[in-house]
Amino acid sequence: MSNRNATNNQPIVIVKKVVAGGHHGGAWKVAYADFVTAMMALFIVLWLMNASPEIQKAVSMYFNDPKGFQNQDGTGNIGAKDAQEALLLEKKDMPALKEKLSETLKAMPELGALKDQVDMTVTGDGLRIELVDKEGNSFFQSGAKEMTPSAKAIVSALAVEIGKLENRVVLEGHTDARPYSTSGFYSNWDLSTDRANAARRFMAEHGLRTGQVSQLRGFADQHLRNPKDPLDFSNRRVSIIVGFAEAGEPEPAAAEDTKAEAHDASRKQEADSAGAAEELGWGEGAHAPAAKPAPAGH
Repeated sequence: MSNRNATNNQPIVIVKKVVAGGHHGGAWKVAYADFVTAMMALFIVLWLMNASPEIQKAVSMYFNDPKGFQNQDGTGNIGAKDAQEALLLEKKDMPALKEKLSETLKAMPELGALKDQVDMTVTGDGLRIELVDKEGNSFFQSGAKEMTPSAKAIVSALAVEIGKLENRVVLEGHTDARPYSTSGFYSNWDLSTDRANAARRFMAEHGLRTGQVSQLRGFADQHLRNPKDPLDFSNRRVSIIVGFAEAGEPEPAAAEDTKAEAHDASRKQEADSAGAAEELGWGEGAHAPAAKPAPAGH
């Protein structure tokens, strides 16, 4: 009797076996994810087939060089000199360019106070960017054409942004009225020209487009920034002038094409004239009859 009660008091244990697979498994999620990915790729291809050539080119450039593409600032223009098209800015675009360059320099705190000596002004010639010396803080080594490290950082940043444009660039060098102390024929004329040329060379190595610089000028002390004090340090400066295109002016590449077409047309006209002369018996060494002079005006 006691054994029966002991058996009846034992707890009943129910064991459930879970079988993986079936509709409770996760394999279908992987298959569904593959299907969604394939559909997304299909729709991207269909979209690209109907997109504009500019969008197709931008997408192609991203997949060819993702890192270089990310270095752009989202302006829609192509900054790489060899792979991208440049913009040709008009006069109305110069204030925006000034703001863009100012923001670029502000984002470089390592430049210190020297970046505050970059003066930008929109003039009738374009955007004038002046690198102005200050007592104790100069862009060039004293009495030399070599730029300081901070000046190189500023000029490099400017070159990268200006190199994205098709606009022509003019560089000018200026000095104060102090005579150059070194004996010989080297003078402020040479120093101002050498500094402008040093800036040109450095900008060409760090972003300017090939042939973008159209003029190089050295003015010595003939165009003082502070005429009331010819010895003022602010008279020592290098000016970078970004010219603007007149409305309706063709881009340089288009202008070169126009010149080439005109040259080809001229050559064709000469060939046609030579052929006509040969048909009339005016061969090599012969002379065409002289044209009658036009009657004189009253």
